[in-house]
Amino acid sequence: MFERFTKDARDVVQGAVEHGEREGARTVGAEHLLLALLDREASRASFALAALGVAERKESVREALSEARRRGGLSRAEVDALAGLGIDVPEIVSRVEEAHGAGAMTGDRQGRGRRPGRRSFGRGAKGVLEGALRAAVGRRDGRIGDEHLLLALTVRPGVPAEVLADHGVTYESLRRVLYGEGTAQAG
Repeated sequence: MFERFTKDARDVVQGAVEHGEREGARTVGAEHLLLALLDREASRASFALAALGVAERKESVREALSEARRRGGLSRAEVDALAGLGIDVPEIVSRVEEAHGAGAMTGDRQGRGRRPGRRSFGRGAKGVLEGALRAAVGRRDGRIGDEHLLLALTVRPGVPAEVLADHGVTYESLRRVLYGEGTAQAG
């Protein structure tokens, strides 16, 4: 499948691996793909993010992803659902961090030695890559670009989609910006 990726899309995948390595993550996750997309300039995805106002709010997106990692990767919807069951996730995070230090629930390997070799892709990242392929095929695009990765991130349930939506980036808004779909056509 990677032979169908554009240079921009391959750079995003490589950037995601680098983000995962810097964090000491066991696997490359969907959030690492989003972080790598935020690093891009002069690509279709970076154009779309800029058009939707994210270019000047990249730090806010990074902070939201970091906060979710601090909660053990739980989305706000999951935190709310657990609260409905009487489970106070912020209190649990606070107690775990009191006992084990800040960021103890992130699952990172920092301070525990680095694994040699390449990072594998987690289920979420694999789902985004598959979703990008589906997005490209659905549009009859011969190549998979970074814009397809961004589109796939918006439709896969989880923290990246939630954070993007909170910043005004949805599947529909991306299709409108990238392809002019969903806007009135002059006839």
